[in-house]
This record gives sequence, structure tokens and C-alpha cells, in this order.
Amino acid sequence: MNLPLENTLFQSLPIPWLLDPHGLRSFPGPFLARFSDLWLGRVAQQGHRSEIVHALHEKYGTFVRIAPNHLSISDPAALQIIYAHGNGSLKANFYDAFVSIARGLFNTRSRAEHSRKRKIIAHIFSQKSVLEFEPYVKTYVQSFMEQWDRLCVAGAKGLQGNDGEGGWRGRDGRVWLDCLPWYNYLAFDIIGDLAFGSPFGMIAAAKDSAPVAKSQEQAISMYGQGDSKCDTVSIPAIKILNERGEYSAATGVLPLWLRPVVKRYIPWYSRGSEAVEHLAGLAIAAVAKRLSSPAYRVDVLSKLQDGKDDNGNPMGREELTAEALTQLIAGSDTTSNSSCAITYYLASNPNVQKKLQKELDDALANEDDPVSSYEVVKNLPYLEAVINEALRLHSTSGIGLPRIVPQGGLTIQGHFFEEGTTLSVPSYTIHRDREVWGDDALVFRPERWFERDNQAIQKTFNPFSYGPRACVGRNLATLELLVIISSIFRRYEVVLEHPDRPLETREGFLRKPLSAGLG
Repeated sequence: MNLPLENTLFQSLPIPWLLDPHGLRSFPGPFLARFSDLWLGRVAQQGHRSEIVHALHEKYGTFVRIAPNHLSISDPAALQIIYAHGNGSLKANFYDAFVSIARGLFNTRSRAEHSRKRKIIAHIFSQKSVLEFEPYVKTYVQSFMEQWDRLCVAGAKGLQGNDGEGGWRGRDGRVWLDCLPWYNYLAFDIIGDLAFGSPFGMIAAAKDSAPVAKSQEQAISMYGQGDSKCDTVSIPAIKILNERGEYSAATGVLPLWLRPVVKRYIPWYSRGSEAVEHLAGLAIAAVAKRLSSPAYRVDVLSKLQDGKDDNGNPMGREELTAEALTQLIAGSDTTSNSSCAITYYLASNPNVQKKLQKELDDALANEDDPVSSYEVVKNLPYLEAVINEALRLHSTSGIGLPRIVPQGGLTIQGHFFEEGTTLSVPSYTIHRDREVWGDDALVFRPERWFERDNQAIQKTFNPFSYGPRACVGRNLATLELLVIISSIFRRYEVVLEHPDRPLETREGFLRKPLSAGLG
């Protein structure tokens, strides 16, 4: 039986280097990466892929070979070539590792299927539609701040909480806490309500817990009958989401033939595979519960139900559940990670925080609602610069997203790459390009957004990816960050508990802060 090249043992032997089918032998990179995908697999599993690839670009320059058939290119101009509309590039088999219930908008590799899905989904996240979601966002931001107000009062009395509440404690008239769990609770409750019709209740419980179907088969059967009464158990959804992201990102760079082997025999991969199943069960149980209710409400799920492709066909139930799960994954981790990183950078730069607070006080002086209105804050220049600067340094997705060169090839900086070559541009690295951002590119300084060449910045800044496969939820993410950050910093003064500690991260598909101790 003849298998495609990417499916065989071929990629893990010296043969690719000897034959050099894609003309990559002359490009520098780690020795093992010339012969095997295992080098990148190990790097991805360790959780610091973006930093390691960035160090290689610092050492070798623009082009770095990180696998037998994968070239990382740290040229901002390459974004418009590799990820452009209409160039025919396809997603690599990296994305197969992210499929659970069914292929969704994010992980489908077929151009035709992606086009069909995007036509159904894109209007859901148009600016007009996203504004309909604002009341839901504000409701949970209000609940979030009520919890923090409660902790501030308790902290001022010298009390302390438990680990489920971020291990908060009162000292020196302040409350000290890790803000990351709280931002996780907030993001999960928002997207849970939007994607599944009801929140997970994490803010109120101050706990990482969500119901998941005990048996996917039973849940699917119940779901098909419109019955939500399937057996469920509670899982730590945030923890499992993190495990799933790390597993899929590490598995996706391995050859296809090796993936079932590591999943069966290596415990780390086995746990990650179980996390994939748990998240699928969560989505199945949540959608089953929602669709059993006759009440109609305007949210992501209702709009997914109403959407139709060019032939007038709606999504099937399995596809609907898969897309709801995609929105849960994409809309929770990105918001919580970004909110935490922005808060960290503002806490570590008190002068920036004060400047932002003055802008917020001036703009919101006549607003009685403690939760900011998107309409009021959407055009605040310093707020936007603060958010963008944090997203630059803490790229939500910092890895280079792999694309397969289409028929006819691509040319980048005078190098011609043949059809079938895998190329990527790492956001983490181009966001630190000194030619674009200046000699202080590693420093958090929002003022650079008013000083630098705006055209070069716009071509390099890549927090939501680029081209036809860019993040469809960008408008919702922007609304959430503007409302969350403006509301929090209008109300609270935040400092770091340990100012000398950098923001530690661990990377799966996304770069996630490990903690952020604040007072």
C-alpha cells in the first residue's frame, strides 16, 4: 500500500536530508531537526516552543529549519505571502491533532469546507452581532468585580481565603491574590453563556468546575432526542483545557504514524488524549441541555443554529456541537491569558497604569455604571495602545502556524520554495523585531504605538493571525478586553506582589501565564 510521504516512517529517518525533496538542506537549524520531527515534538512538549525558536532566529537569522520539512521564517513581510488570501496555501497536518467531535472552523484543512463553515459563522462575529453580546459580557464583569470587592473588604481586615479563590490573603491593608484563576473563571462564564446558553458558575463558586457527560455515546443519544438528562460528572475544565492544548500542540508536530503510538504508551500523551475526550463530553452535555430548552435567546449557539450555507443547509447536530466547543476553547483561554498578561504589565509599570487610569477617569467621569460601556471606551487611544503592547509581548499564539506551499511554489526574500514545503512565521519573534519596534522591543512601552511607523506596525502586529484563516472571533475578543481592562483599572489600583519576578508562562497552542500575584 502506498502511503503519503507525511504518513510514513520516512520523516523520522536520515532519508529526507539525503534526498532533500524540498530543498531545505542549506538552511541552518538544530542538528536533529534536519533528520527528524522528534526535535520539534520534544520542544513543543516542554512548553517553551516560541522562546526556543526565537533564540534560534537570534542565532541563525531569518530562516531556521525546525523539522525536516518545516522552515520558520522571521520576516514580517512573509505573513502577507504565506497566509495571504487566494494564495492556495493549506493548513498542515498539525491541525489534525485538534479534532475531537468533528472538524470545526479552526481545524478543518479543506479550503472548500472552511469556506462553507466561515460563511455560516463569520456573520455571528460581525461587529453588529458582537454588540448584541455586550450585555452578557457586562453581566459577568459585574459579578467578577463584586467578588473582588468582597475580597478587598476581607483583605483589609487581614482575612485569607482558600486555594480555590486564588489563595487570597489580607496584608498591609490590601488583598493579595493570583489574578489568573479569576480571569479564567470570568472568561469561562462569559463564553459558556454565549456558546451554551448558561454560565458554568465559576465566578460565583470561585472554583474550576464544569459538568461533562459520563458517556459521550449516551449524551449523543440523549442529545439527538432533545433530552438533556444524561449522566454527568464535574471536571476541572480550565485544567483540562490547558492539558488538551499542550497535548494537541505537541502531538501535532509528530508524524501521523507516531501519534497513536505515543498516545498509547507514553503517559503524558495518554493524559492529554483523555483531556480531549473530557472537553468533547463537556460540549456534548452543555449543548444537549441547551437544545432541550424551547426558550430562544440571542447568543452564539442560536446564531449557529440559524446559520445556513450557500445551499440553504444548516449545520448538523454533531457539527453544531463541534463549533460550540471551538468557540469555548478559543473564547476562554485567549481572553483569560490576555487579561492576565495585560494586568501583569500594568502592575509592573505603575506610571503606565496611572496614565491609563487618568484617561479612563476623564472619559468615564459621567458614567454611573461600574462596568464600562464598549461604546465609550472603544476609541480611547491609550487604552488601545496598552492592550496592543501587551498582546505584542505576550502573543496569545506565539508559535508559527504551519502552512503547506501550494502548487506553483512561493518566493520569499529571493528563496523559491516548492509545492509541499511547510513554512511558518512565528508571531513571538516578529513581535520582537527591532527594525519594526525599535531597540527597546523587549520593553513594555505603549507610547511606541504613537511613535513608530504605523504601516510597518500594522503589517507586523499579528495577535489574531492573518488572511482567510485569521481568528473569526476577533471582534468579540476586542470588545471583551476593552470592557474588562477598562472596568478593572478604573476601579482598582494593582501592584505586583513580587516585582522582581518575570511573568512565567507555559505554551501549548497558546502561551498561558502560570500565575500573576497581585495586590
